Amino acid sequence: MGETTLTFKRYEKKYLLSAEAYARLLAQLRPHIEPDEYFQSTVCSLYYDTEDCRLIRHSIEGPVYKEKLRLRSYGVPGPEDTVFVELKKKYKGIVYKRRVTLPAAEAARWLRGEGDPAEDGQMIREIDWFLRQNPVRPRAFIACERTAWRVVDEPELRITFDEHLRWREEDLDLCAGSAGEPLTEEGQVLMELKIPTAAPLWLARLLSDEALFPTSFSKYGSAYRGHILQEIFEVTQHA
Repeated sequence: MGETTLTFKRYEKKYLLSAEAYARLLAQLRPHIEPDEYFQSTVCSLYYDTEDCRLIRHSIEGPVYKEKLRLRSYGVPGPEDTVFVELKKKYKGIVYKRRVTLPAAEAARWLRGEGDPAEDGQMIREIDWFLRQNPVRPRAFIACERTAWRVVDEPELRITFDEHLRWREEDLDLCAGSAGEPLTEEGQVLMELKIPTAAPLWLARLLSDEALFPTSFSKYGSAYRGHILQEIFEVTQHA
């Protein structure tokens, strides 16, 4: 296993594929790709937001700058297993991600405001500043089954395929398992291209030949629009 990257600057393009389109595309990609560090894993993410969901409301308005905070693990962790605290920012289409590795229990305590991490550093301080500006709590758990590849000739260019996307708003703890309600239609696959500069010409042509075009899709945004927002509306109506 390679060294874990803790900072990222890249473009991210998302595509929603049918099962048939996924099978066709993967067959054509095979000569160009190889398994990534986390080749096959259950990706578990806990998204944090304010009580009134200010962060996601701002994000779905399509601003020039937006940011979000999440806790992520590859597989369901135990309290002492390593997880990632990730602060993700997007400015003019470029994604900047900063992340810190901590034991799951310690990370959860920190984000609840119940104590600082044992270690210090620039990324810890950056996330601390975000937490001071945004009184957040866990709002949604989202999981998927991911297959991750990297392009052989351009290993920094990664292609991931997420299947069986699911979510829940109870048991908001990474250690509580990966169960949840479906977030996408049966058989749909979310493909993400994580591009450091520009996609190679062969890949652009392949996507064009398959008539595949980027879409604006946020996992947490979909959970908010499809479920959380409706529940907030119903509570407001009965207040």
